[in-house]
This record gives sequence, C-alpha cells and structure tokens, in this order.
Amino acid sequence: MKQVTAIIKPFKLDEVREALAEVGVSGLTVTEVKGFGRQKGHTELYRGAEYVVDFLPKIRVEVVLADDMVEPAIEAVIKAARTGKIGDGKIFVTPIEQAVRIRTGENGDQAL
Repeated sequence: MKQVTAIIKPFKLDEVREALAEVGVSGLTVTEVKGFGRQKGHTELYRGAEYVVDFLPKIRVEVVLADDMVEPAIEAVIKAARTGKIGDGKIFVTPIEQAVRIRTGENGDQAL
C-alpha cells in the first residue's frame, strides 16, 4: 500500500477528484493548506498599502491505494492539475505499513 499526497491549486480540486474517480479511487481526504515553493509568495496592494503574502492557499489531497493503483492515480492527478504555470504543485508517494478499518477490523488492502 502507498499513500499518494498531492498539493494542488484550489481551483483544480474538482477536476482532480473526478480524474481520480475515473481511475477507480473510491476515497480521499482533502485539506486546505497554505505554503510556498519556488513561487516565494507575492505582493498585493490593499487600501493603498503594499504587503507581502508569503503563504499561498493550496489544497492537499491524500489517498491510500494498493500498489498497482499508484501510477494511474499519479497520472490522473498530473493530467487534471497541470496548468503549465508555476505553482501547479507536487505529488509525494510514501509507503503505508498497515491500514485498519475501524468499523469492521479489516486489515491491509481489505481496509481500503
């Protein structure tokens, strides 16, 4: 099992969710986060005063998948989230040792 975590632009969430559903992903977790990478934030003008916005709003999408589903899920996220501009985001893949469904006690892939 692997956890695929994608940090994406907020307006791309619906497209990413639909793309993951098309490849068979049945559940995911979404979190609103703030951060920056190479963008390094930007400056904005508010009521005549200029200020720096260091942390940009992003969406963190997390899914835990069987090993054979990881590549299709990554490809789906890339296709749906890419704009071609800076700040499109990142995808991280980490191993998951165990998963347990609390309601039934199922373990491993059956818990997904």
